[in-house]
Amino acid sequence: MSITVGDTIPNTTLRVLGADGMPQTVNSHDVLGSGKVVLFAVPGAFTPGCSMIHLPGYVQNREALQAKGVQTIACVSVNDPWVMDAWGKAQGAEGITMLADGGEFTQAMGLQMDGSGFGLGTRSQRYSAILDNGVVTEINVEDGPGVSVSACEVVLGHL
Repeated sequence: MSITVGDTIPNTTLRVLGADGMPQTVNSHDVLGSGKVVLFAVPGAFTPGCSMIHLPGYVQNREALQAKGVQTIACVSVNDPWVMDAWGKAQGAEGITMLADGGEFTQAMGLQMDGSGFGLGTRSQRYSAILDNGVVTEINVEDGPGVSVSACEVVLGHL
């Protein structure tokens, strides 16, 4: 069963790349559980839809999100921290927390998908969520390929 409005985000570990170039473990409650947070998930870094549409929308609208009181903008994907860091740099995603998930967070959210038909294995569904102190106030899960309900422009309309 997937997470719904009113649920608290799961308490799991995620990873980021530290300043020393080494992975650092972070707790989901620590990074996503305080203040107003916009979280969005992608099936894979450097994949076409994620790189051409999804992440760029959040990069371009970072200041608009912050103007609406968003304190943390975070992108999560079932990838390693080196890939997430490189993708964030390639996309100019300063100010967006790039979270690498070994799959534990995605599974706990109940939002995993089978991407083996594309050679991806188990990945995250594409979604966006608005969190208030770790509680889901809005969740928008794509029901197929493409970026519509989880686009940053949609999130801005819900803030």
